[in-house]
Amino acid sequence: MAIRLTAAQPMVAMRRLRAPAVAALAVLAAFTALTGAAAARQGRPAAAVEATAPRQAGEPIMAIVSIKSQQVTFYDADGWIFRAPVSTGTKGRETPAGVFALVEKDKDHHSTMYDDAWMPNMQRITWNGIALHGGPLPGYAASHGCVRMPYDFAEKLFDKTNIGMRVIISPNDAAPIDIAHPALFQPNKDAIAAAPARISTTSREAEEATAAAAEAKKAAASATKEAASYTASLKKLEQAKKGADAEVAYADKVIAGAKTDDARAKAEDLKQKSVVKAADAAAQLDTAKAKPKPDPVAAKEAFKAADARKAAAVRAATDAKLALEPASVYISRATQKLYVRRNTHKPAPDGGGEVFDTSIEVPVTIKNPDQPLGTHIFTAMAKNDTGLRWSVVTIDNGDDARDALDRVTIPQDVLDRIGPTALPRSSIIISDEPLSKETNYRTEFVAVLSDQPQGGFITRQPTVVANRDEFGDDGFGSFFQQPGGYRQSGGYYQQPGWGPFTPPQPQPQLMPRRGRQPYPPQVQQQPQQWGAW
Repeated sequence: MAIRLTAAQPMVAMRRLRAPAVAALAVLAAFTALTGAAAARQGRPAAAVEATAPRQAGEPIMAIVSIKSQQVTFYDADGWIFRAPVSTGTKGRETPAGVFALVEKDKDHHSTMYDDAWMPNMQRITWNGIALHGGPLPGYAASHGCVRMPYDFAEKLFDKTNIGMRVIISPNDAAPIDIAHPALFQPNKDAIAAAPARISTTSREAEEATAAAAEAKKAAASATKEAASYTASLKKLEQAKKGADAEVAYADKVIAGAKTDDARAKAEDLKQKSVVKAADAAAQLDTAKAKPKPDPVAAKEAFKAADARKAAAVRAATDAKLALEPASVYISRATQKLYVRRNTHKPAPDGGGEVFDTSIEVPVTIKNPDQPLGTHIFTAMAKNDTGLRWSVVTIDNGDDARDALDRVTIPQDVLDRIGPTALPRSSIIISDEPLSKETNYRTEFVAVLSDQPQGGFITRQPTVVANRDEFGDDGFGSFFQQPGGYRQSGGYYQQPGWGPFTPPQPQPQLMPRRGRQPYPPQVQQQPQQWGAW
């Protein structure tokens, strides 16, 4: 019994000591948890949690993905409207930082590369398989290159976005900042008001020019046929006259050699008939030669002129229609060129996505072209009293955004074509980067930052599309083969041509941009003429 009491006393004492110790440990644990939560909040911005702005959301104009903070923020004309955490690509399959736009949407997408993995509410930004979609979020980068969003969040956003919406993927945190600058388009109210009438007029002129060109084509074909028939007819008549003349000569020879009166009489009768035949052949030949000779060359030239008038009229009609579409301008220091893209809203003839007009591609003057510009995305957010209110997002440091605009001289004819009717959601992108090989007639602009990891972009090799199920994300496969693209040192992609059947050409070596070296002036992209849509 004594032994039991001796043993019990320490146990009681230990229980008495344990209670305050446990309480202390609980307090310490709580304090540690709070401290950890605070540290987590400091390490992850508040925007990384899912949130909705306390106001009525408008149409999303852009989405900005921060790889650093693992978050996406959607903006309308008045500011941010939705935020959520994301999961971007892992090491070796990194989500590329750069400038993109939505090119396709699929409500219920399944991967063909990753065991039929479900990727709901997929919003594609490149045809080689980078997209935004619903997926698991472990709290860190975990995808194969896509941007995973919370399932409910992806579903909520799916019906709110439209093809062509800008998607900016930034290596760091970025947000649009209001900016005003003389180089940013300010529309003309009269030009916008006159646009519908201009569309009607140019459309009618295009129809008339098209009909005239069709008639000229028929006339050219008819003239070619008539010329061939005329030549064949003359040849036949000449052969007939030659044959008749030969018969007359033969009759003379027979007459000269006749030994009897009967033989001479027969020969003279033959000659008489041959003379009549030769005279008739000569008369037909003279009559044929007297007729105007068909001139297929003139008819073909007339058709070429009519076809040129048709092309100009159709181009004017297309420009008139596209004048009421937001215009996107891309200015590349790498290629020293300016590109303009506008969505025609016409389905791509080979399936998948919509066709973007690519008819404007011109050289551009950049002051101090050997100095970095950075990558700045200027966006017309909304109309205001003076025309348009613009913002800018900078995702790659170089020059200041305003200074970058100061260094660029946009050709006046381009300003005249797209400036007077510029609308909200129009944009001007200034970048050191060339356009990615992913830029084609079914995309707006695609450009990736060459000094950032691009594993999830590079490893996705394009393939020829067989049908609309040839996708993968975290297995999208590719929907579009863009041949001729090359990965250069420094991460540059250079494309010799934008058409789907342009053969590859040797590519010049690009200099590393971070080395402050100038881009070689011969590095260019060739325009692709797609006619009018």
